Amino acid sequence: MPAAPAVLDRIRKFHADLTEIRRDIHANPELGMEEHRTAELVAKQLEAWGIEVHRGIGGTGVVGVLRSGNGPGSIGLRADMDALPIEEVNTVPYRSRNAGRMHACGHDGHTTMLLGAARYLAETRAFNGTVNFIFQPGEEGMGGALAMLQDGLFQRFPCDSIYGMHNRPGAPVGHFSITPGAAMAGGAFFDITVTGRGAHGARPEASIDPVLAACYIGTALQSVVSRNVPPSDMAVLSVTRIEAGDAYNVIPHSAKMSGTVRTMKRETMSLVEEGLGRVATNVATGLGAAAAVDFRLIFAPLINSRDATVDIADAAAELVGEERVDRHKAPASASEDFSFMLEQVPGAYINLGNGETSAPVHNHRFDFNDETTPFGAALFARLVERKLMRDPGAA
Repeated sequence: MPAAPAVLDRIRKFHADLTEIRRDIHANPELGMEEHRTAELVAKQLEAWGIEVHRGIGGTGVVGVLRSGNGPGSIGLRADMDALPIEEVNTVPYRSRNAGRMHACGHDGHTTMLLGAARYLAETRAFNGTVNFIFQPGEEGMGGALAMLQDGLFQRFPCDSIYGMHNRPGAPVGHFSITPGAAMAGGAFFDITVTGRGAHGARPEASIDPVLAACYIGTALQSVVSRNVPPSDMAVLSVTRIEAGDAYNVIPHSAKMSGTVRTMKRETMSLVEEGLGRVATNVATGLGAAAAVDFRLIFAPLINSRDATVDIADAAAELVGEERVDRHKAPASASEDFSFMLEQVPGAYINLGNGETSAPVHNHRFDFNDETTPFGAALFARLVERKLMRDPGAA
């Protein structure tokens, strides 16, 4: 079995090719569930390396299947492909050519790292079993993971374990971090439509004011977490938008409120959902209005399994040294729909440094650091070699 530094060295030999791919994807960003060009680029690269390709999984998803030897074991490696509706301000030659769209979260880099691992493994085949390279559409709240699962992802491409990776701005290149257990929050979006009775702004007595009701609801909603969720559990409820009215002198007929909820447990999410509905409808009723609530779970909490966490952290330590691996990163309140895949197959999700001067993700100045690519590709590849050992007696 090749030593870990040799994996990194070999991938660095085609680093320039990977950089060209990454910058091509960056220059041509596509929003969730619309990644037709990106998916075809991925599929053609996999085919060129002799990997079996399956298109259209869950819409625009792609799965590459690589077998070596006759081992029964299988492992899934996943990357996301979608961009965000943000106007890029970077002036690099490969800046976005699509107005109002950019790779502001590094999915161009994630896709490229998985392609790098696929090329290496296709060339070396130093493993015994099956690798499923999963290129997922629509991670940014568009339901891409669920779409692939509903399309029979794990029935068609069985995996004993599955792994994902995300860049981490502010962390040095070549450094990894992972959280055992509950690693990222589940996320929900909600809309509350408050219906009252419109009137002239000078005659409020003739109205049932939905704006007033919305304001009271927004304040009362802050009690849902503080008075219902145990202090030991993490929960965040944020009203992020209130829309109502078109004129200075008209009390409108209705108002709409929107926001997000984040929790680290599914049961806590259900508790908040119940409390949000109760507070919104009852406050509105108390003011003579009516409230209709639409609450949608977008992301499940992301739970790293114990064994998979150890496996990928050990592979990272072998690659870069134990001192560059944080095995106890604090949980994050952000969300990631890879969580739905982890609910069906045990696995783990790891972060790798994108550089200490990197702009934050979801920022119009973000750019994936191409120096990161060999480390991510090598970690995926080394993980496969360790999990699907060609010689069971090898060290």
